[in-house]
Order: sequence, then C-alpha cells, then structure tokens
Amino acid sequence: MEKNLSYMRLMMDFYHDVESENISLIYEGEVTQDITKAFATLAEKNMEKFYEDVKVQRKVYHVMIECLQNISKHADDDSKLASNNLEDGLSKNGVFAVGTQGKFWVVTSGNVVSSEKEEGIRTMIDEVNSLDKDGLKALYKEKIKASKISEQGGAGLGFVDIAKKTGNKLEYHFKDLGNDRKFFLLKIKISSNKID
Repeated sequence: MEKNLSYMRLMMDFYHDVESENISLIYEGEVTQDITKAFATLAEKNMEKFYEDVKVQRKVYHVMIECLQNISKHADDDSKLASNNLEDGLSKNGVFAVGTQGKFWVVTSGNVVSSEKEEGIRTMIDEVNSLDKDGLKALYKEKIKASKISEQGGAGLGFVDIAKKTGNKLEYHFKDLGNDRKFFLLKIKISSNKID
C-alpha cells in the first residue's frame, strides 16, 4: 500500500510540474517501440491542428523520440532496480507529456534512474546548457567520435543533439525516491511561431 501511495505522489508531482502547460498528450507506463510510434503519430496529428510549420514539427518529433528512447534505455539499464525488492515496477515505467506554453511546444519526460547516475547526468546537461551554438557543434562531433570508440557509446549525445536542434536550454531536476533511486524530470522547449 505504501509503495502505491509513493507512486501516486510521484505522479501527482509530475502533473504539478506540467500543470502550467496546455497538455495535449500524456502517457504513463512502460515505454516500448509501439508506444513510441503511437505517440509520434498522435503528436504529428495534434501539431497539424495548429497548422504548425514542418520544421517545427520535425524538431518536436525529434525531441519526443530522443526522450522516449532515453526512458526506454534507462528502463533496460536499471531493470535490476525493479527486481531489487521493489514491487512497484516503477523502474520500468516512464511518464511523458507534450503540450504548449506561451510560444513554445514543451516536451516533458520523467523516468527512474539509479542514484549513481545522477551526477553524470547533471554534469552532462550543465555542460550542454553552458555552450553556445558553436560549442554544441564541437561537443556533438566529439561525442560522435567517442561513441564509435566506446562500447557503451552515445553517453550524453542525445542531450547535445536536443540542445543543438532546439537552440534552448534543457530544464531538469531530480527527486529522491529512496532505495538508491531518483526520478529524473526533463523539460524541453521548442520555439513556435504558430502558438501564443
């Protein structure tokens, strides 16, 4: 019962984080390839209602895919957390929302990561946020080269790619869940000329 209450509080916190946005799509649960495809289709139809520019549609679509892949990747990486006496299955779940706020499309995602990953994620996002356009291009090239050498590959490449494509800073925070887990919330804004 306590685990269910903890999970409900976590979801309420997520909804609180996105309540200022005009949410058009929201999902909570396990992220699979089929869910990713379905979300992409729904988002595309939703943006067409706004007569959104094709370039902006592509950016929103790209950010969505990166975020969903991030959730999916961490669910795979941290599957040991789900079996570590944690019956809530939270480690395999993610939350995801697409909406508008002012003149921006906003893509918000949340997923559980191990506490040991927090510092690495913070360091990477803070570095990405500190760079200008040229700095992001240079870091992207560096990450591409490193991912070809590394078995793990791609560490932080998605964050760099998102910042490069959107031209906006990445907003994030971590919520302590106990049991060496953190809830990682990431919010990305994509500029639009069609909404206000």
